[in-house]
This record gives sequence, C-alpha cells and structure tokens, in this order.
Amino acid sequence: MKILTSAEMARLDRLTSERYGVPSLALMENAGRGVLEFLAERFAPLDGQSIVILCGRGNNGGDGMVVARLLRERGVHPAVILLAPAETLKGDAAEQIRRLESGGAPEVISDSEAWRRARSRFTSTTLLVDAMFGTGLNKPLEGFYREVVRDIPAAFARARIVAVDLPSGVSADYGELVGDAVRADFSVTFTAPKRAHVFSPASEYAGEWVVKDIGTPREALEGDPGLFLNLTTLGDVDWIAQPRPRNAHKGHFGHVLVIGGSVGKAGAAAMTAKAALRTGAGLVTVATAASVLPVVASFAMEVMTAPLPETPESAISLRALESGALDRLAEGKTVLAVGPGAGTSPETSEFVRKLANRFDLPMVLDADGLNAFEGCAESLQASGRIRILTPHPGEMSRLTGRATRDVIENAIELAREFARKRSVCLVLKGHRTLTAAPDGQVWVNPTGNPGMATGGSGDVLTGITAGLLAQFRDAPAERVAAAAVYLHGLAGDLAASEKGEQGLIAGDILESLPRALQSLAGTGAK
Repeated sequence: MKILTSAEMARLDRLTSERYGVPSLALMENAGRGVLEFLAERFAPLDGQSIVILCGRGNNGGDGMVVARLLRERGVHPAVILLAPAETLKGDAAEQIRRLESGGAPEVISDSEAWRRARSRFTSTTLLVDAMFGTGLNKPLEGFYREVVRDIPAAFARARIVAVDLPSGVSADYGELVGDAVRADFSVTFTAPKRAHVFSPASEYAGEWVVKDIGTPREALEGDPGLFLNLTTLGDVDWIAQPRPRNAHKGHFGHVLVIGGSVGKAGAAAMTAKAALRTGAGLVTVATAASVLPVVASFAMEVMTAPLPETPESAISLRALESGALDRLAEGKTVLAVGPGAGTSPETSEFVRKLANRFDLPMVLDADGLNAFEGCAESLQASGRIRILTPHPGEMSRLTGRATRDVIENAIELAREFARKRSVCLVLKGHRTLTAAPDGQVWVNPTGNPGMATGGSGDVLTGITAGLLAQFRDAPAERVAAAAVYLHGLAGDLAASEKGEQGLIAGDILESLPRALQSLAGTGAK
C-alpha cells in the first residue's frame, strides 16, 4: 500500500482527471460518500446521533458538505458549520455549497466573536466531523482557526471525532506536529494513507484510520515510480506462511550459518540461531570462538556449532579466514548471518570486513557486523550480491558519520540514499522500521510495540531474516526483509498482549514466532 505526501496526492488527483477522465467534482463526491459509508458502519443508527460537521473553505470543506448532503438524503440532519464566508469558497467547494444550500444553507461562523457565542451549543454533540483542512495544511494554524481547534476538546467533550482525510492542524507530510491540531478518534482518508497517518506523533492524532477508494486508477497509483514509500500489509507478507509440501525435508528449507558470539555475548548468537529455526530454516549452525562454543550450545540444543580460532579476548580471530576454516564451514550453506555478539576488537572487526566481501552467499549483517564498518562503509562491496543490513539509529550513525538525531529525523531519506548508493537492502530499525531497497523503494512496517526496545530483540530479527532468506531463495531480498520485519513486530505484539510491554524480553518474541506464523496463515491468533 502506497504512502503519499499531499503533493503526490494532488498530482494523482490531477492525473485521474486529465488522463483518465474522472472529473474532480466526482472525486469529491466519492470522498464524501466514503466518509458516509464509514459513519454508517461505525456509528449506526445515525439518526440517533447528534452530528456537527465543521467545514473549511477548501476542498476538505467541500468533502464535508457532501457528507452533510448525503446525510440529509438519509433523513439525518447534522448541524453544518462553515468556518469562512460563503463567498470565499471556490471551485468544487463552491459547487458543493450550492448543492447543499438547496436543502438549507450551512451556518456561517467566520470570526472569533461568533465562534465564542456559538461554542456552548455543541456540548451535547455525539459525533463531530472535522472537514476543516485535511491534507492541505503545511504551516501552523493561526488566529481564528487555531482558536477553534484549541476549543474543540471542551466544546465537543462528549463527541467522537472523525477527521476527513486528516485531523485539522496536522501536516500530511510529516510525522511531527506543526502546531495545534485536532485529536481525532478516526480518520477517513482517500486512495492511500498519508505520512502523517503512519508516523508518530502525528499518527496519534489521526486515531484509527481507514482508506476509501474515490476512483483513482490502481495503475496510476502502483505504476508511478516516483511513489516510493509503501506500507507493508498482511497481503504483502502472508506468503511466508504458505503450507509446506507434504514430502518436504529439512534440506528444502536451507541451512543458515550464524557467525558471531564472544565472551559475554554468546547469547546473541544463540538467539539469532533459534530465531532462524523458529522461522522455519531447516538447519542452523553457529560458528563462534572456540571457548564460547559450549555456552552457545547450552542455549540451543537444536543448533549445530563449530569452533573458530579466537583472539586473546575470546572473540573470533582473523585466522578463521586465513586458515580456511570458515571457507570449509560455508560450503553447503544457504545464508550467512554475521555479527551478533561478535565483539568489536580490531582483529574481529577486520575479520568481519574481509568476510563480508569474501563470500557470494546471501548475508545478513547486524550488530558488530555493522560496527566493523564504522567510518569505512564504502568498503562494503555488494557487487550484485544479497546484503541485508539491519542497523538501529546508533549503528546507522556510525555507518554514515551522521549524528543519531539526524538519522532519526531524516530516516526515510538516509535509508533510501544508503541502500541505493551501496546496492544493499537496508533495514533501519525504529518505531516504524524502514526497509529500503537498492532501487529506491522503501517499506514502512506497521507492527511492533515499545516493549520490543529490549536487549536481544535485534538478534531475533537477524535470525528471522536469515531464516526466511534460507527458505525463499528466489524471492527479492527486500521483499524477504520487509516480511521479516513484519513478522518480528507481529510476534512482539502477540507477546505483549500476554505479558505486557514493560516486562517483555527478547525470548518472549522468539517464543511467539510460531503463533505469529500461524496468524499470517490464518490458522492462529490474530
């Protein structure tokens, strides 16, 4: 599902009218009808509601007037408040007020004094439709409109609030709030969600949102290469839970080689290995420093282990490559997962850098597998090979030399730029984890919760990603990575529903993976 900016939505609306012959007035009618459908589904019976529709003077107000007219046709008579002089309306919005006036003109309240006199009348309202600004706002509200928005919580204290497209005061293009805004319970948006529906804190003001089709051709939406931001949906990922052939054996589902672990960090490699198995990999081997091997083996009976030469600090030594030990281990493997718990000694970091460029096998790099490239990301040579990197903002900061705050504030642009420049698939973890592909497409993940901000959660994601890569070798790497992120978040949500967010640990996510896969297949808890 595409995620749009206000400019992209406006471009699509123009294209729909100019190329596909759908008049803009018809799009507005369809938008109002979509809102009415939602109201009828969610708040029936509508004739039992006390409804107020606040309309601005732009197209969002026009949408609101369509809703009002359609409600009247059903025998429901909302109070329609126009927050601008009627003569200031233009284009389609002006046509909509003419259509509405045939059944009774809206009440005009266009200044602060009139608003203050009127606002006490709305205390019994049970349903407020916010059709003031929608996606057209790109600066903070001021003056009269700011006063109206600030007064809504008190003036409409009993009302559920439904925003048309977006709550007024929220910019469509940012997760940040640009000023005072309506806090809606629901938002009915059109064609596709906007960035503010998806990214917080603005998304918290949008409430629960639904998308209504207003006639934009699918080919116009999906065929535009300039629309690069996508929301991962269940339909994008349920293929990973497809039934297995009845004659399957473990060799069908790949062999993951996890390379990592060091003294004090053995659990990271073990967690990655178990997550790969829980996701469905047929076989998993952990290659780790020799003295760490017994600890790793004690964590996971189902995992095979292999000792590697080690440094004096009991981390993997560069001699693992020089001796040919790793070359022999890599034979017959399907995917390499590199870095969990490997440590950051200079020798181990050099080992990781040489390893990353040595093998053609698909590779997932995480944790110390990424830290090894601090200040030298250009030395990571994908060269047409599958490389999936899974940094959190701190690791992304070290990879790029940009401040962590800068990474967080410009996550989409930075992830996209890095993936294109390095020809890698980049998974930038966060509240809305991003998966950026080398072709510039970016997927935004909707699953997960704050309880997953806990040690080991990233190791589980690395294992999930490697496990899926091992099974679905012909699928595009970015599609696998986006599915892994979705599954990881879904497992975290299932775990949090049982244990709460505060006490959630990575092992809970790991143990919830089977239920999450069942859920994707439609056979388990949702």
